[in-house]
Amino acid sequence: MNTISGLSLHLLELRVPSPVVRNQDVRLECHFDLDDEVLYSVKWYKDGNEFYRYVPRDMPPAQVFHLPGVKVDIHNSSESAVVLSSVELSSSGVYRCEVSGEAPFFQTVTEHREMLVVALPEEGPRISGGRPRYQVGDTVRVNCTSGRSKPAANLKWMINGEPADPKFLVPHKKIITGREGLETTVLGLQFVVRHKHFKRGDMKLKCVASIESVYSRSNEESVEGERPQRASVLESRGTVAPAGSRADRVQAAGSRKAFLPHVSLVAMCCFLLALCPR
Repeated sequence: MNTISGLSLHLLELRVPSPVVRNQDVRLECHFDLDDEVLYSVKWYKDGNEFYRYVPRDMPPAQVFHLPGVKVDIHNSSESAVVLSSVELSSSGVYRCEVSGEAPFFQTVTEHREMLVVALPEEGPRISGGRPRYQVGDTVRVNCTSGRSKPAANLKWMINGEPADPKFLVPHKKIITGREGLETTVLGLQFVVRHKHFKRGDMKLKCVASIESVYSRSNEESVEGERPQRASVLESRGTVAPAGSRADRVQAAGSRKAFLPHVSLVAMCCFLLALCPR
């Protein structure tokens, strides 16, 4: 609130929204208390240049002055508010409201605020360079690109919902194009895959693009971990003991023990046959 000591005119509140999105209509408000004063004029300035004036005793009371980047909707403007139509990037600047009382004192109070106009990307961020599958030890190299905007979008990488380690980030130079100087932003992500990066068999890579408090978009890709090949049927059913192992020796000893009774029986039969008379 702007108040001059000993005087009755008070500027109660100045409302200048910021940031605002390009091509939107914006309402600027200047609330004041005249008390016993009579209003002489309300004037609006951008960067020190007057673009709107309201004088109650004039006919018509509202008057607009041409200023690049400022298009006043005079039909929806009044002594306490001025409406700007389809703001542009050039509409950004410092806006000031000045309220003056009538003679003989011509008390004047003033206040200013800054307004930032932003141009948003036409689409959300894009992730490129990734593979559908990774395994432990592989190197991930991906880029996140946010399209033309002003100011440039802030980019942030997330791995499985957690902010990526700053040492994994690979910043790239902004690409500036066109007369308006719109900026394309690219942020790389590079790291070696570890077991901890796989949650339930996959890994989620997410890029978030934001501009001030008016824009936030994200893109996420889920990549699988390569599963190890199945073991052979022979290996899955058991291990064959190598030649000369204890298992071989036990089996051979058992075979010899089983063979001895058969040899003794054959020898006895031959002996009895020899005794029989012919």
